[in-house]
Amino acid sequence: MQTSRKSIGLVSAVAIGIGGMVGGGIFAVLGEAVSLSRGATPLAFLFGGIVALLTALSYARLSVAYPGRGGTVTYIDNAFGNTLASGSVNLMLWLSYLVTIALYAVAFAAYAHTFFPDGPPLLRHILISAAIVLPTAINLVSTTFVSRSESFIVGVKMLLLAVIIVSSLPYLQAAPFEPRHWGPLFSIVSAGMIIFVAYEGFELIANASEDIADPKRNLPRAFVLSVLIVIVLYVLIAAVTVSTVPEAVLEKAKDYALAVAAQPALGHGGFILVAVAALLATFSAINATIYGNARLGYTLAKDGRLPEAFDAERRNEPFIGILATMAAALLIANTFDLTEIAIIGSAGFLLIFALVNAAALKLAAATGGNRFLHLLALLLSACALVILLYHTWEENGRAVMIFGGFIALSVLFESVYGRRVRGHFLNRPY
Repeated sequence: MQTSRKSIGLVSAVAIGIGGMVGGGIFAVLGEAVSLSRGATPLAFLFGGIVALLTALSYARLSVAYPGRGGTVTYIDNAFGNTLASGSVNLMLWLSYLVTIALYAVAFAAYAHTFFPDGPPLLRHILISAAIVLPTAINLVSTTFVSRSESFIVGVKMLLLAVIIVSSLPYLQAAPFEPRHWGPLFSIVSAGMIIFVAYEGFELIANASEDIADPKRNLPRAFVLSVLIVIVLYVLIAAVTVSTVPEAVLEKAKDYALAVAAQPALGHGGFILVAVAALLATFSAINATIYGNARLGYTLAKDGRLPEAFDAERRNEPFIGILATMAAALLIANTFDLTEIAIIGSAGFLLIFALVNAAALKLAAATGGNRFLHLLALLLSACALVILLYHTWEENGRAVMIFGGFIALSVLFESVYGRRVRGHFLNRPY
């Protein structure tokens, strides 16, 4: 009789979810939220968190019913079969992870640049490229380092954020939270959607579902607890930031707002500490996302969803997938600015999560899910996407066009490659 491999308990599962969310996102998008919602930034993070929490409930039900490393891909396929739409979403997921790598790389460069304020403009692109190329080399040489270092750096990030919150409590002021200091309501909601990419990551629990002990009990708890903990953490960090730092200062330091937020309580040493932690956090997040996205590409290639080259291996590593991830991420990170990347990333995951919520609604009878909650999650995530795109079209139409281009690329690729390899227009289930 084989020994069970299910060795991940509730605490470890919650840590996976928190680690996935508190990656480089909060370091990258805090300034974006403040610039739009000002004193209402904590509300913006709360709005994004509510959408994430309801979607996490969908993931919880689906992961119990369909355990395995396929995660999001598996749920959409089980709900909608082998179709043009489901195949396009799978490629869109791969592209969305590329965008998060680019987001972390641009944030890495922004914090690194604070150590070289008089550096030439080219320095930014050098730092961005180094932040992607070095983790790629690590993935090609030693994936063991990826898993070992990630646990340590997650602990460092959580400790640092807790220190910032606790040390800043004596400096909190009530005035910045008054409604007269808020951005317009529509901008507050839009800010919550732009920073939604900071909540992306809880779905990594689903990828580990087959290894979690007592999954019927622990998976739902892990999803809910991890998202709730991160909501509280983000709301507190947002409150500290808008309460202790003048708006004019935050506007100038939008790309590294968290480092500035540490200064009132911890001085310039706090700024340096957060900047160094941001470099570690974003670098490790890039490392882990390259690791995961290369394996997602490998899985998709094995299923005939990407060209066979993506499942090529050297020393048990999907080296083509790793190199392709690096090349595409380099292009995105060096072409678009932080705001555009945050918008594209958040829009991509809102679209994917809306479809996962739709899958949970369709499969509710099989999973025992609550149809009302799944419908509410679907409506909220879909509305959030519409609000984000509408607001972005007025402020940054190029980002919306780029996002539309990603969708068009996914559909075009699937309509040509997917139809030739698998055939899917007759909605044939697996």
